[in-house]
Amino acid sequence: MKLKSLLLVFTVGVSTSLFAQPKKVIADKIVAQVGDKIILRSDIYNSIADAQRQGAQLPPNPECILVERALIEKALVLQAEKDSLPVSEEDVEAELDNRIRGFIMQYGSKEVLEEVAGKSVYQLKEDFREPIKEQKLSEAMRRKIVENIKITPNEVRDYFEKIPKDSLAYYESELELSEIVVYPKANREVESYVSKQLSDWKKQVEDGSAKFEQLVKQYSEDPAVKEGNLQYTLNRTDKIWDPTFLSTAFKLKEGQISQVIKSKFGLHIIQLVSRAGDEAIVRHILKIPPVTQEEINESIVKLDSIRSKIVAGTMGFGEAVNRYSEDEGSKFSGGHLQSRDGSSFVTIDQLDKDMVQVIKNMKVGDYSAPVSYTDERGKKAVRLVYLQTRTEPHRENLKDDYSKVSQRAVDEKKNLALQKWFQVHIPNYYIVLDKEFAACESIKEWSSKAVVNN
Repeated sequence: MKLKSLLLVFTVGVSTSLFAQPKKVIADKIVAQVGDKIILRSDIYNSIADAQRQGAQLPPNPECILVERALIEKALVLQAEKDSLPVSEEDVEAELDNRIRGFIMQYGSKEVLEEVAGKSVYQLKEDFREPIKEQKLSEAMRRKIVENIKITPNEVRDYFEKIPKDSLAYYESELELSEIVVYPKANREVESYVSKQLSDWKKQVEDGSAKFEQLVKQYSEDPAVKEGNLQYTLNRTDKIWDPTFLSTAFKLKEGQISQVIKSKFGLHIIQLVSRAGDEAIVRHILKIPPVTQEEINESIVKLDSIRSKIVAGTMGFGEAVNRYSEDEGSKFSGGHLQSRDGSSFVTIDQLDKDMVQVIKNMKVGDYSAPVSYTDERGKKAVRLVYLQTRTEPHRENLKDDYSKVSQRAVDEKKNLALQKWFQVHIPNYYIVLDKEFAACESIKEWSSKAVVNN
């Protein structure tokens, strides 16, 4: 049993597979069972498909890993029910409300959410209710197993000293940065002009005087077009797409071109190339209404006024982020930039070149002057940067990195406790495995105690 698997929360059944009614390519069936808790083949492969659509790096044999996590979670749920661990309906309802609020925020409105999902909010909550209750039960059981596990400084030191010196991590200079970002708005006349351009191109295609694909090559400001990508494959569950863009695409008939729409990227017209169930192939022309230096200067003045209040102490930086920042990536994390692993510490190579120039001469605790830049989508923006901390490059050591080392040490101790718990409890469960997964190396401890169905 892989130690790292034991602390991961299994999300099969609470993923977007419930949310989107995906196509079923193969017949569904029960592939595993722990007590009266079943695991469906569709749960496993829908979760893999979700991860692939979202660009996740999948390990070898992901289906085996997912079955293992499912077995772990079902066993924890059974034990939690046996031990009568408290999970109230109020807790489940609160989590359901949070989940739905997150989806509404992601898709822009309740109406768009229901349209994309093909279900009402009430139906979505009912779909999620049982999986979320089971997730909360498994979390409660996991906490109970490890709740008394602590770690002492001596144990941290012993853990650290067992790490070979040539295996100690080397940390580049790391920074904690926060930002407030505003996007200068193009004036209405410019936006109307761009909208009319798009409408004219739509008419040209419809009257046969132009081909949409050629117009995409010639006029679209989507950076992907420069790389030769003239069309996209969409899925209703994809989270990377602007909600307005996604819902508009799925309203079209094959060959039809949409009216001009406005997304967070700019103005578009979309053509539906083909559609099969929850997947659609589209082309689009993106135009970003240009902003003038005057509009950029207005945003600089606005942020400069905000900076004065922060420096004077009459407004906190977090409050300013909540009230004024327009960047979705950092607005809901208090403005913090995050590294690729989700940490609040970033390295220089993870920053865009404009940000590197901004922080070049800043000291810890400084707030930059507002500066304009072009974001990764090609839009003009203005930002105010706060440098919270900066570390020097160094090899991992207990003085500078005690919290990181301590966390790894306590995680290892908890994993060992969970592993021992499962070794004791697995023989007590009625386990069934389908022959398709019985040979998975990661679940050999389960399969050795299981009934294998042919």
